[in-house]
Amino acid sequence: MSINEANKNCLQRIQESTALWSDIRPAKEVIPGMSERTVLHAGPPVAWENMCGPMRGSITGACIYEGWARTPEEVAELATSGELEFDSSHHRHAIGPMSGIITPSMEVNVVTNTVHGIETYSTLYMGIGKVLRHGAFDDEVLAKLRWMNDDLAPLLKASLLRAGGIDLKSLVAQAVQMGDELHNRNKASNALLLTSLVQHLIAVGDKAAVIEAIDFIDKAGHFILNAVMAGSKGMLDAGSNVKDSTIVTALARNGYETGIRVSGLGDTWFTAPAPMIEGVYFPGFGPEDANPDMGDSAITETVGLGSFAMAGAPAVVEYIGGTAQFAMETTLKMYEITAGEHETFKLPPVNFRGTPLGIDIRKVVETGITPVINTGIACKRPGVGQIGAGLTAAPIECFTQALDAFVNRNEP
Repeated sequence: MSINEANKNCLQRIQESTALWSDIRPAKEVIPGMSERTVLHAGPPVAWENMCGPMRGSITGACIYEGWARTPEEVAELATSGELEFDSSHHRHAIGPMSGIITPSMEVNVVTNTVHGIETYSTLYMGIGKVLRHGAFDDEVLAKLRWMNDDLAPLLKASLLRAGGIDLKSLVAQAVQMGDELHNRNKASNALLLTSLVQHLIAVGDKAAVIEAIDFIDKAGHFILNAVMAGSKGMLDAGSNVKDSTIVTALARNGYETGIRVSGLGDTWFTAPAPMIEGVYFPGFGPEDANPDMGDSAITETVGLGSFAMAGAPAVVEYIGGTAQFAMETTLKMYEITAGEHETFKLPPVNFRGTPLGIDIRKVVETGITPVINTGIACKRPGVGQIGAGLTAAPIECFTQALDAFVNRNEP
């Protein structure tokens, strides 16, 4: 099979995929290989000694939540003792924003690619600012985490089951034409989600609990993001392991390294140091407080959303910085490094072209254009949380390494 034929096959598998948000379950019940002390994280694999401040902060909060430790010092002892099993969420069909920490007792979204029989998982979205995924772990954060897992999750689960699931792919297709890019702007998609869920929430929950849930989902702004990330992973996993394909099927960061995986190169990670982010900071914070880029949320860019769809979401620049013209230019530039266009996610401002789909490592290396990522910014100090949002790009070194490996893939 030629490379172009392989890439066409890879894209077909991605395009035909579905994303049905079908359930919410405890991580230990659904995520493969989840032991009693498994800690999954965003990005390529990283050891405790190389983990950045916010990732350590998130792990601290997760360990206290699980009852494994009571203080940051006890968590550090656990981590260095080898009692915690760290692994990339990508290795377990899971995914998470920013630090992306998932531990056994956490409730996770279950999203099903019904065409290819793939289930993927992500935690529930907590909001912005002082939240676990950005490294915060004080009593307020842990109280919210407990409420989400003990109260919100059962209500959402019952609502999803009554609804027969939520068709995320269809919802995203609508939202992309309503000003969302589904990474840092989710206003339309969040509203569409609430419209789809509200009758079922009312049917299964008591009035006070339903009001609290609707208020939280509405004010969180990006609540749908984590489920969309899981759906995006399920689509891209369907395009993985296509022999001779040069299409990127994962792009993830952990605050220490950025890594990519390529369809024709299996599960191998190609990594480079995680870059810094140029962005807009919350009051009282600046670039000197920022952590390098982190999170699995660039899966949205990889599937043709996020910065790749910014031409249709110019208002996102109010959050991440830049101009409406820059948003348009970014999307147009991403067409230069992709192998196709999405058949379902279409952008009105570019005459309903499909969003750029299928990052091709050959085109990235040839043009020198790397995938743009819009993202949140975490404080580099554990315990603080989110301090802004902005833009960065995946390091070119990831793609040159991958292309070298691809060229030499058949050598003994």
